[in-house]
Amino acid sequence: MLISFALMAILSVGGGALTYLFVREASILWRLAAGSIIGSAIFGIAAFIVACITGLTGVGVAVALIVALLPLFVFLNRQERTQMKREFAHARGKLEGGGLARAGGLAFYVIFFVIFWLFFGQTMYETDQGIFTGGSQNLGDLPFHLGAIYSFTDGANFPPLNPSFAGAKFSYPFIADLVTACFVRLGAGVRDAMVVQNFVWASALLVLVEAFARRLLSDRAMGRVAAAMLFLSGGLGFVWFFSDHWNQGKGIFDFLWSLPRDYTIGDNFRWGNSLVVLFITQRSLLLGMPLTVLVLDHLWSVFSGDDDLRVKQSSLIRSCIVGLLAGLLPLVHLHSLAALFVVTAALFVIRPALWRNWSAFGVGVCITAMPALIWSATGSASESSRFIDLHFGWDRRDANVFWFWLKNTGILIPAVAGAIYLYFRSENNKRSRDLLLFYVPFALIFLLCNVAKFAPWEWDNIKLLIYWYLGSVPLVAYLAVRIWRYSTAARAVSAIFVLTLIAAGSLDVWRTLSGQNRIKVFDADAVRVAEKVRSSIPADAVFLNAPTYNSASVLTGRLSFIRYTGHLASHGIDFAARESDVRTIYAGGGVAELLLKKNNISYVVVSPEERASGFVVNEAFFSRFPIEAESGQYRIYRVK
Repeated sequence: MLISFALMAILSVGGGALTYLFVREASILWRLAAGSIIGSAIFGIAAFIVACITGLTGVGVAVALIVALLPLFVFLNRQERTQMKREFAHARGKLEGGGLARAGGLAFYVIFFVIFWLFFGQTMYETDQGIFTGGSQNLGDLPFHLGAIYSFTDGANFPPLNPSFAGAKFSYPFIADLVTACFVRLGAGVRDAMVVQNFVWASALLVLVEAFARRLLSDRAMGRVAAAMLFLSGGLGFVWFFSDHWNQGKGIFDFLWSLPRDYTIGDNFRWGNSLVVLFITQRSLLLGMPLTVLVLDHLWSVFSGDDDLRVKQSSLIRSCIVGLLAGLLPLVHLHSLAALFVVTAALFVIRPALWRNWSAFGVGVCITAMPALIWSATGSASESSRFIDLHFGWDRRDANVFWFWLKNTGILIPAVAGAIYLYFRSENNKRSRDLLLFYVPFALIFLLCNVAKFAPWEWDNIKLLIYWYLGSVPLVAYLAVRIWRYSTAARAVSAIFVLTLIAAGSLDVWRTLSGQNRIKVFDADAVRVAEKVRSSIPADAVFLNAPTYNSASVLTGRLSFIRYTGHLASHGIDFAARESDVRTIYAGGGVAELLLKKNNISYVVVSPEERASGFVVNEAFFSRFPIEAESGQYRIYRVK
């Protein structure tokens, strides 16, 4: 893991240097957090460009690393060096000063850093029985990301084609997985790179959200409460927890060590805890969201007047630089760019007088985003018509929409309404009006996601809804802290209020980090046969396998004719024809041979996954072909 930590440290320093171009004063912790995200994004984009020319080589990755360090030239400016020294001196003074308040702040970060380390340590682990995950919702997502990573490290997949749908462009935002592949190319292990990156990016998100909420509310305690609510999000699932505890008859501590299910996601709940259903499963969001928070922080400074708009030229330059960073999102996390579009468009309508700043930001976005968007759209198998449609109530199914949201998010929505009323009544000044107007775009995201779907699978609206939640938790934190400070007796009310919002999410996070989920993804023979393939079969070979999430072909780095149809459907890909061809080929016969040639398939996997897929597997037909790799019940036939 030392290699991965060292590389993340290098990226944090390079990206942190860039923050001096658009943030005049900040803590060293904030700059390193922002730097880890900016550095990772720039490094990933640079590696993508270089790899498309030379392939993913050690030299190419080193070149990308140098590009990520170019912002260090900012310190040739004496003013920036002086500012950095001042910030380091301030940080050293805070550490030496001690005090209860500072100890509390340190404890806040330490507790969450420990949670993140234990939690993301469950992303993936390997034993002599195979590859496992401790994430209850990570069974399908882990193979998807491993397939992308191995296609970069072992499949020579540049320019990137879809590992799950050979021949089509890989239009999924892949930079997070490419960064992992780059770490592997420099000597890190796949698991080590994933765990360290997830840990660092989540820690950065914590720091950036806390700072963002603190700037919105001008209150450090409120910022920390808001950040905690984001990571421990949940609804009324704790009621089901007490019901399960009562029915099982175990002691509370025994029950906590053997929780039977998740309490934020499942048949009863759809708004899963952010760590459990988003950050461990969707690595693109884990990199994209902190980058988006950084951008939102700047938009707030412009909107509220915290940015020195009197110095028009420097203000416009800062907005353009932040726009350039936001424009990296198409290849990092496209839904985050969509959320930013809604926010920026709404802010432009609300404050048209700031059109110069909004325009400078937009120009920056277009410069970096448009080439990526054009590249992604050209040759993609995703059908844009599948992404937008009317759909009421998000993923409520047959539930009453009001009960659905109350059950899934608890008292959060009533709390937002109460906070808005209290805030406007108590803080009736320009800043309070700015904050309430700034919340309008986030409320608009919530409204849009409840009347339409912006992905083929309606649940994926959560990738936008999480930004509504991000905009809402500072207001809820304001209400909680105001109640706490009202009187000594009110502190109990405040504590219960916050506990109801984070209890269910905390249970699900605990269930994961304590290792209670032991979910096998690939068995040992799948791992062994994939290792043989990676060492002996050409990198550009196309594999045929059952359209399931855990095919051994995922670990080979080679492209598959078709993989898990659930992923393909969620990406708007029409897979019906290929699925039919797969069924025909596995049945064997003359038509099968024609389809193998037609689809340029070089190797066929026959394993327990194919036999259990519901297809007829004509093993006598495939026995005519030479076996290229074999382990246990896994066989790789060379058919070309």
